[in-house]
Amino acid sequence: MSRKTPTEVSDLPRVRLDKWLWAARFYKTRALAHEAIENGRARLEGERVKPGREVRVGDVLTLRLNDLEWVVTVRQLSERRGPASEARLLYAESEDSQAARLAAIEQRRLMVEPGGDIRGRPSKKNMRLIHRFTDSN
Repeated sequence: MSRKTPTEVSDLPRVRLDKWLWAARFYKTRALAHEAIENGRARLEGERVKPGREVRVGDVLTLRLNDLEWVVTVRQLSERRGPASEARLLYAESEDSQAARLAAIEQRRLMVEPGGDIRGRPSKKNMRLIHRFTDSN
């Protein structure tokens, strides 16, 4: 493997990781992107890195957003946050990641939320039952 001279390395285009995540619209602000990287929810090549780490084309990022995990490859670099249609061109999600993410979304959609059928305040009868249960101690 040949080593590159400092001038060759500086010629390669690079962007800060937090700035790229913001430009690719994974996070609404750079501060949120910075926080996610600091907390280990965004990893570069599977390892924890600092927000100032420079990302290059071809790098693989693993992102944890809410309950979903994204594995994306950097296709283009940008320091400017543009429309969502342009942001989607900055990365390519792996097929395995996309399948797992869509399966998780479908599973969450089918899951019944506990207490989801309860609406509004308890009725008078329900309040009597609640008081009978809690006051029995």
